[in-house]
Amino acid sequence: MDTTLILVALIIAVALAFDYINGFHDAANSVATIIATRVLSPFQAVAWAAFWNFIAAFAFETGVASTVGKGMVDLKIVTPYVILAGLLGAITWDLITWYFGLPTSSSHALLGGYGGAAMAKVAMTVGVSHIFEALVIDGWIKTIAFIVISPLLGMLLAYLLMIAIFWIFRRASPTKMDNWFRMLQLLSSAIFSFAHGTNDAQKTMGIITGVLVTAGYLNTFVVPVPVIFAAHIAIGLGTLSGGWRIIRTMGGRLTRLKPRGGFSAETAAAMSILFATYLKMPVSTTHVIAGAIVGVGSIQRLKAVRWGLATNIIWAWVMTIPASALVGAVVMFFIQLAFGKN
Repeated sequence: MDTTLILVALIIAVALAFDYINGFHDAANSVATIIATRVLSPFQAVAWAAFWNFIAAFAFETGVASTVGKGMVDLKIVTPYVILAGLLGAITWDLITWYFGLPTSSSHALLGGYGGAAMAKVAMTVGVSHIFEALVIDGWIKTIAFIVISPLLGMLLAYLLMIAIFWIFRRASPTKMDNWFRMLQLLSSAIFSFAHGTNDAQKTMGIITGVLVTAGYLNTFVVPVPVIFAAHIAIGLGTLSGGWRIIRTMGGRLTRLKPRGGFSAETAAAMSILFATYLKMPVSTTHVIAGAIVGVGSIQRLKAVRWGLATNIIWAWVMTIPASALVGAVVMFFIQLAFGKN
């Protein structure tokens, strides 16, 4: 059998494994608030989120996939081995942060691992002074900008939604208001899970399509329909498995949530993610929902947010791209050392 075909099949399997881990790692984003407010049981919540992750396959184009696949790293220097090293770097960082219960970004871990592996390849073939030639700088500037923009937008929208809810329901009792929003949270959770699927699954599509192009199986960067469905199935199954360590952090430790707060956080985060998807930008659903939860928690008083924990989360965000890039570069180095392949 053709060794290139075997390698490509292996990389696609690893990419789908990353997509599964992405759903597993980011399940907290989709279900933490609805579990924290006791609208659904944990199993019901992850099943609900997984369903809407998959339904997202039938909406939106593949602009985010194109940005990830060819808008971050120069495809001229990308090989299947670079993509494999990048995926292994992302998976390693995701598993480390999952173990410690830190809600970091699987998206940025993927981008960091991919970029680090590409820079390592350039360093080993051309020289260390040329490593930034591996990157599409414009794509990285926009992505890094959205690391700041997306959680701030989620926080602002959630804050404004809470103000609007308090004003609209100013004559309603808290019990009656919570009864209404327990039902509405089913809708907001579905919209957020749908948004999560539209943005996050496309990142894996971009990686798989990239390896098909670099291996010569595709002439142009167009995401095949089977790749779209495979990516959404994998992320849906990962969400169904749940990531309980991170769910506890997002759902109860960052701030206390009531149904109206859960609705506001999910709705605001979904709006922010769908806006970014429309702009073809890969964003972190983790960053957005965490920002939205902070916005909800701070509406009554700033002390309602556990800022010490929030600070730890922010540090984990800052470390994600460089840490996964380092792991991706190390894996690329060992591939070169062991097989003489780059």
